[in-house]
Amino acid sequence: MAVIEIKNSKLTVGINTCGSELMYINSSRGTEFLWNGDEKMWSYRAPVLFPICGKLKDDTYTYNGKKYILKKHGFARKSEFKGEKLSTTKAEFVLDCNKNTLQVFPFEFRLKIVFELLENKLKVSNIVENLSEREMYFSIGAHEGYNCPEGIEEYYIEFEHPQTLDSYKLNGNLLENNSIRVMENDTVFPLKYEYFAVDALVFKNIKFNKVSLVHKHSCKKITVEFDKANYFLLWTKPRANYICLEPWNGVQDMVGSDYDITEKEGIIKLGAGKDYTSIHTIECLA
Repeated sequence: MAVIEIKNSKLTVGINTCGSELMYINSSRGTEFLWNGDEKMWSYRAPVLFPICGKLKDDTYTYNGKKYILKKHGFARKSEFKGEKLSTTKAEFVLDCNKNTLQVFPFEFRLKIVFELLENKLKVSNIVENLSEREMYFSIGAHEGYNCPEGIEEYYIEFEHPQTLDSYKLNGNLLENNSIRVMENDTVFPLKYEYFAVDALVFKNIKFNKVSLVHKHSCKKITVEFDKANYFLLWTKPRANYICLEPWNGVQDMVGSDYDITEKEGIIKLGAGKDYTSIHTIECLA
């Protein structure tokens, strides 16, 4: 486990080889944009979700008639990656399948995550390669927690275009089929702790690919732009000083899941020898 640092004149970024997890995003002026991982509240900062996003029903799925146990958000966030600093502003992290991953995920794969600084933006490329001789089923998602030292209610979420948002209800960590409307035809979504009394806000079939976290009383603004996500989540813990903005290529199991991963909602089906890339950028202003 080691932290690899990249930097330019605008930002300094540290990434841990354990989980290929972002450890800090700091501006040249000293602003800390990323949550600090305080164990009293939430020990993670920006876990990578692979090969599932969210929780499976009973932590279980089936494939070709065999049952597998896979914990919430998958194993990548706890796995040791091979990290390499490619330049002052770019680093690459690689996780290959091994005997431990094959016990819970019966596919040969390579997961490559590339971090690159571009002025005041951090570009994150998630590249999944299917090294198996059969179709592979997986999900991948981002889970960065952004620092809100004043509390999240001093911030709001901003969209480029008016949105109508229905959040799907959670039963424990599983999704129900019904939803509740939380915003209608607006570009600004004020953050309130009451939204997260159960867990997260889960938005399906999203019509946006860019969101901003904006501080009400300063020029601090974090914009997350993404390419392929069909789901977007907001999450924090009660009274916590962070908010997670999460573009997901996949989603939690439904309450009525039949466990079959080939039929799981949101699952990505990747052909033998093929690769899949999802990209999101984090723009930091203060």
